[in-house]
Amino acid sequence: MKYIFEVHIKEGFSAEEYAEAWVRASRLIQQYPGAMGTELHRKIDDPRKLLAVATWRCKDDRGAMQAQHSVEIEKIIRSVAPFVEIRSLGEFEDPQWVVNFSLD
Repeated sequence: MKYIFEVHIKEGFSAEEYAEAWVRASRLIQQYPGAMGTELHRKIDDPRKLLAVATWRCKDDRGAMQAQHSVEIEKIIRSVAPFVEIRSLGEFEDPQWVVNFSLD
């Protein structure tokens, strides 16, 4: 499962500051069963917009993590909440198969 979000960084805050908080929270989240990594990408033509991707083995694993309420993770998320707007782009199941192509 992939959970995908668009993150808009507000004036007075930087993508780097958000990324630092993202890494701190991700370190804790990745300790839960089924967590399979996170990614943060900066938009090419708008450095104040980021694409955030969290990968989980299944929806139930992510739900179990959220049900265990971590005060430490919540504290990190709240610390940056005033400086960002986050919009969920959706939850996506991993495809049955993937076609990758590269000339390299």
